[in-house]
Amino acid sequence: MRLHIVVLVILGVAVTTAQGAAIKLTAVPSAVRVRPEGAFRGADAAEVSAARGEVESFQIVVTATGGNLRGITAEMSPLKSQGGAGLPAQNVTLYRAMFIPVRQSALQATEPPGLIADPLVPFVNPYTGTRVPEPRWREKALEGARFGAVGFDLWQDRHQPLWVDVQVPKDAAPGDYRGTFTVRAQGAAPATIPVRVTVWDFTLPDGPTHENHFGGFSYMARYHKLDENSEKYHQFEDRYIAAMAAHRLNPPLPRRLHPKVADDGAVVFDEATDRRITAFVERYHVTNVEVPRAPVRDLLTTGRARALRYYEWWYTYLQKKGWAGRAYLYMLDEPNTKEAYDQVRQVGALIHEAAPNLRRLVVEQPYTQNPEWGSLDGAVDVWCPLFAFIDESAVRRVQAAGDTVWSYTALVQRAPSYHPDHEKVRSDHPPYWQIDFPVLSYRIAPWLNRRYGITGLLYWTTVCWTSPPRNPWDSPGFRVNFNGEGMLFYPGEDAGIEGPITTIRLKNLRDGMEDYEYFVLLEQRKGKAAVDEIVRTAVPTWGTWNQDPYELLKLRERLAREILGQ
Repeated sequence: MRLHIVVLVILGVAVTTAQGAAIKLTAVPSAVRVRPEGAFRGADAAEVSAARGEVESFQIVVTATGGNLRGITAEMSPLKSQGGAGLPAQNVTLYRAMFIPVRQSALQATEPPGLIADPLVPFVNPYTGTRVPEPRWREKALEGARFGAVGFDLWQDRHQPLWVDVQVPKDAAPGDYRGTFTVRAQGAAPATIPVRVTVWDFTLPDGPTHENHFGGFSYMARYHKLDENSEKYHQFEDRYIAAMAAHRLNPPLPRRLHPKVADDGAVVFDEATDRRITAFVERYHVTNVEVPRAPVRDLLTTGRARALRYYEWWYTYLQKKGWAGRAYLYMLDEPNTKEAYDQVRQVGALIHEAAPNLRRLVVEQPYTQNPEWGSLDGAVDVWCPLFAFIDESAVRRVQAAGDTVWSYTALVQRAPSYHPDHEKVRSDHPPYWQIDFPVLSYRIAPWLNRRYGITGLLYWTTVCWTSPPRNPWDSPGFRVNFNGEGMLFYPGEDAGIEGPITTIRLKNLRDGMEDYEYFVLLEQRKGKAAVDEIVRTAVPTWGTWNQDPYELLKLRERLAREILGQ
C-alpha cells in the first residue's frame, strides 16, 4: 500500500459546528494500530496503490473535537478515473474497528494493556445485505446486537478507526482513481477526506503462491455447540472457508467432501466426489491440498496394508488432477520425545512406500532437539520450525537435499537452548502473533520467509475461542495472557452476523501474502537478486526485522515500480 504522509502529526480534516462539536478525519495505513486516545501519525489524504486482483486497505480515523458526537455514519463515494472509468462500488467495503479489552499483557508485549483495536465489524451484513447498526435502548429494551458499525457515538477527543477494503478487479484499467470519504454525525456538519487509489499495470494470481496451512474449524463448532454433521455447521463452515480464501489462505477440504474409503483402504473417487472436490478447489482458488490422514487404526501393524493402499490411491488421484506437486500430508505435530521421533521415521517410511512423491509435513525444526533421538532426514519432506527456532544453515542443508521448509508460530517463543547458533540469537525477538504486538508482525512473516527461502506458512487455527470456553470479545486471552493466540476471526453473533468477523491482524497477514506475489513477479522479470536486495533491507534476520510500517510501504512501492520497470 502507498500512503503519502502529508503531515507527520495528527492532521485531519475538521468541520466545526456552531455548537463547537466537530468531526476530524485522519488517514492512516493499514499496518498502523490506533488506540482510542493519544497522538498518532497520520495524513490529511489517503493514497493507496494495488495491483489488479489485489485487495488494499486504509483507515480513516474519526476524532471528536469540541464536544461529543452522536449517530456517526460514513460512506465512500465512487472511485473514478480522470477518463470516467470507475472501480465497482461493491468492491469497496467499510468496517468499524472494535476495541478489545486486554487485561493481562503477553510476555514481551509491546502494547500496554487496555483497549486495542482488532475485530472489524462491517457496515453491511455480508449475508443479508442489511446495515449493522449500533445497539440502542428503546422503550426499555436493547435493540440490536452488542456491537454495531453504523450510528455509533464518540466522546470528545476520542478516536474511532474506520477500515476500508478496496478490491481491485482483474480487468481494471491502470491509473489513478479518486473519490471522497465522508463522515456524518447528528448535529454536526459532515467532514470529508480525499482518497486516491492507484492501480498498477500488473495482475496477481487468484490463489496464494506462498504455501500455507491455517487449520480447520472444530473449535468454532464447539464454541457454538454445533454438530459437525449438521446443516447449520456446514453453513458456518462455508462462510469461514470463504473468508479464509478471501484473505489468500488455503481453506481445508471439508470432511463432508472427503471420499469414501473401502474396507481394504481403497479411496472411492467416483464422479460425484470428484466433481465436489474439483468445484471446491476451483471456487476457493486452493493451491495446497492437504491429504487427510488415513482413517486406520494400528497404522504400523494390522492396518498397514490398508494405509498403504489409502495413500497410494489419494496420490494417484492428485496426480490425475494436476495437484500433486503442492499437496502434502500433515504427518505429525511437534515430535518432542525419542518415541515421537521413532514414530516419524516409521510413519514416514510407510508413506514413502505408498506414495514416494507425497510430501510429508512435520512441525519440527531441521535439527534435532536431542542428538540421542537420531535424525529425521529422509522421513520428512516439509520441515516446519517455529519462527524463533529457524537456523539458516540448517534450512539450507535440508533444502540442498531436496526438502522444503515452512515456518510457523505459536505463543511467544524464543530461540531454544539447542539452537545451533543460540548465543547469537538468544536475545532476538521474531514476530509474535498476539494482539498486544505490532500488527506489522503479521505482514512481515512472508517477507521473513522469503529472506530464508522458506516457501510456506503454518498456523494451528484461526478460531480458538474455547480454551477455556470464553467469549473473545470480552476476554481474548488464550491460557490467560496469550491475547488473540489462535484467533484471527471473532464469532459474528455479537455483531448480529452469522459468520466470521475478520480482524486487523488477518488483513495485515493478507497484505503480506500479497507482497509475496510481488516477490514472485519481480523475480520472474528481473531475477532473484533484485528481490533479495529489497527483502533484506526490510528483514536482515528473523530477529532484526524493521518494525516501521512506513518504511515497509516504501519498499513495497519500490517492488511495484521495479516490476513495471520504472
